[in-house]
Amino acid sequence: MKKPRARGQMITEQPLTFKVTRLIKNYIMIGNNFRHFTGWLLLILLISNCSNKEQGNFSTLYFEIKIDDKGFITSMKNNTLSPHREFSPADKPSPLMCLYDGEKQVYYKPIKAIFNEAENAITLDFSNGSVAQISLETKNKYFKFTLESLSQSEGIEGVQWGPYHTNITNLFGEIIGVARDSSELVNYAIGMLALDDNTLGGTSETIADAAPFQYIIHSPDPSIYPLPDSLHEGQVFTLGGDGINDVAFYAHKEPYFRIMYGNAATVDYKGRISINYQSRDRTKKREVYYSLIPNMAVNTPNHLEVQPLPGIDYIGSSIALWGSPDSLALMDVIQNIVLSEGLPYPTINEKWVKDPSAFVPDAMTHGGLNDSIISYTSQMGFKTISMYDQGFVRPDRGNGGYIDGSDFERKPIQLSSGNKSHKEFSEMAAKYGITIGRTTITTALAPGTKDASPIPSDSLCYQQKRLLVNSISPDDTLIVVDDPTHLDEIASWEGHAENLNMIKIGKELIYYLGVSESKPYRLLNVKRGYWGTKPLHHAANDTIYKLQVTLNYGYDGLIPNMELQDKIAEYYADVCFINGLGYYDFDGQEFLFNNGHGYYSAKRFFRKMFERAAAHGIPPIRFTGATLSEGSWHYQSIWNVGGGKNLYDVETREWGSSTSQGKDLRDVTYANFFPVGMGRNFAINANSTVEQYSHIQAISVGLGTTYSLELNQKEVESCPQKYEIFRTISIWEKARSANAFPWNIKKLLVDPKRNWILEQGENEDSWILNEVKEDKEKIQFILHRNDNYSAT
Repeated sequence: MKKPRARGQMITEQPLTFKVTRLIKNYIMIGNNFRHFTGWLLLILLISNCSNKEQGNFSTLYFEIKIDDKGFITSMKNNTLSPHREFSPADKPSPLMCLYDGEKQVYYKPIKAIFNEAENAITLDFSNGSVAQISLETKNKYFKFTLESLSQSEGIEGVQWGPYHTNITNLFGEIIGVARDSSELVNYAIGMLALDDNTLGGTSETIADAAPFQYIIHSPDPSIYPLPDSLHEGQVFTLGGDGINDVAFYAHKEPYFRIMYGNAATVDYKGRISINYQSRDRTKKREVYYSLIPNMAVNTPNHLEVQPLPGIDYIGSSIALWGSPDSLALMDVIQNIVLSEGLPYPTINEKWVKDPSAFVPDAMTHGGLNDSIISYTSQMGFKTISMYDQGFVRPDRGNGGYIDGSDFERKPIQLSSGNKSHKEFSEMAAKYGITIGRTTITTALAPGTKDASPIPSDSLCYQQKRLLVNSISPDDTLIVVDDPTHLDEIASWEGHAENLNMIKIGKELIYYLGVSESKPYRLLNVKRGYWGTKPLHHAANDTIYKLQVTLNYGYDGLIPNMELQDKIAEYYADVCFINGLGYYDFDGQEFLFNNGHGYYSAKRFFRKMFERAAAHGIPPIRFTGATLSEGSWHYQSIWNVGGGKNLYDVETREWGSSTSQGKDLRDVTYANFFPVGMGRNFAINANSTVEQYSHIQAISVGLGTTYSLELNQKEVESCPQKYEIFRTISIWEKARSANAFPWNIKKLLVDPKRNWILEQGENEDSWILNEVKEDKEKIQFILHRNDNYSAT
């Protein structure tokens, strides 16, 4: 039986149990400006007289729910309108919480709910006999639910908040768990956020806590994008390509093929969106059969023994449930949750990285020469230079974070006046308010690095653990194991690279491929002293670890266990502190899932890195990466992957002219309140024009995107219009940073058929936006700095 844990202070705002209808509607019509003292005073006085004492009914400023006596949410309403709009389907009540038996693979739903208004608590009885104590705090803009205790929890591997079913059929955010109707008629969203690291977006049956990467059929608007008769809502399809080329994954340009980067939100056969979060007991040993892309032959699952993590279980699991006008959701509600609950809040230029006015493209080096790269970047108003042509930073704790040597003696950054170390170049960039960054291979412990070889760490992640039957000398290749189960599986789950199939015994890495079918079970095709390790004598009954690995193509590496992963996260912060870096491109970011802890692993990695950076006194590390997940959403600034005609094709003005990658990633990020990425793109060369970059910036500002602008110094210098291009980009970026584009203007900017010119206005806080038709300025808008976000 699990016991309630001592809790810290839980209530940061006075609980509210009231309905607010016309009052709030009037405030919304004014805008998102609950900042004036007099307005607040009036609101508080009126609220004090409209409490709702009815048991099971709870209200925030924008949202009202009802929980029945069986523990199901039976009503979810937008209470900013009259009459209130209902979003709970009559045929699908939502369990407040379910319990999951991993062994039996069954859910137990609640059968009884008792409300204790005095203690702000709910007692839930379940069909298996378990009883949960849940605290409920009603905040101004969200509900906070916390699991305080669970009795009769034997066999319960996890708890699931929801699924909370809605009748919304428009946009779904599968990463953070949100159902959105962004239409002007409805303009409402319902979502959840985890308030602790072990509560993850998704369902309890999600294998290894990272949802399959695949397509699902969903039309955001059947009247505009009707499904063909051969397809139905919720239908699942595999990705395209050979399973190795990640660009080829994106294989469906049809708008109703929605690629999935999580399962915190799903759709049913009617296209209705449900949201859910879950928390797992990680203290116990378990085995998973996992692949991130399980439907592709080249990425078939592997059996993986998941490392138990003492003290990490579902007691204390906590979520915020919210509903609000969609136009207020990000900057008014989600930001409020993040700040109120102390969730990660990285900033750039003193703004939250999710703030659309904080979005800014980055420069990306190419060609090896860097004399003018800082100058180019500064003239455009960008804040980061990704030193992409320097290759990978490999996590090698052997160098202590000194990637250019202990005295910074290596000078890899080429300048005509003399090459520089990263530290020297970062100091040059810092004079212009610019940081530099590098691309990594995340947690891939490469051959020749401290924790991999020639002396491998004892803190490596393994798929299987077996015993050596007979002792072996350094020259023996006859290795007999006690149990051949799953040893025939080839490495990883990703590409199944044969050259990475290895075991570890003591301090030796040993290659093998295959296992005999009959006793004595022996490993086949054995090579001793692999990756430069030393062949050693090993005694009978020594432990054999079949190691978890990455993939090849330059990403070759071993996966650390959780404790070593913590050290790697700290190492990356040390690299920033020592060398002046402020940006990473975490290539191979999916390697964080390879230990079987999925999104929890990602959260823990980035928390460790950010905490170490804070201890060093350096700003939050800005980063992109190979993927985006519920585990990285709070920490990750941008997601610039791919490029060229795969992302946004400026020549044809479409999202992905060669593949569907642009369309797919645009739809994922936009639905999940994350800046859309346009990838490594739009290189300035001899043929580049101001008109091209005016269009790029209009799309970027209108939709809310970032991109990595490739800068090859020789190519840039060949461009006759380079200074005009720099100036054009800078004007757009200053106006974006000033939040000068209202929503009605942004809707015009995203139309690829339109052409725009933006000029500085009469002062530094005003701009003149002209729409150009047939080379004549037809429509003009005067824009001004806006330090507040309006409700529309």
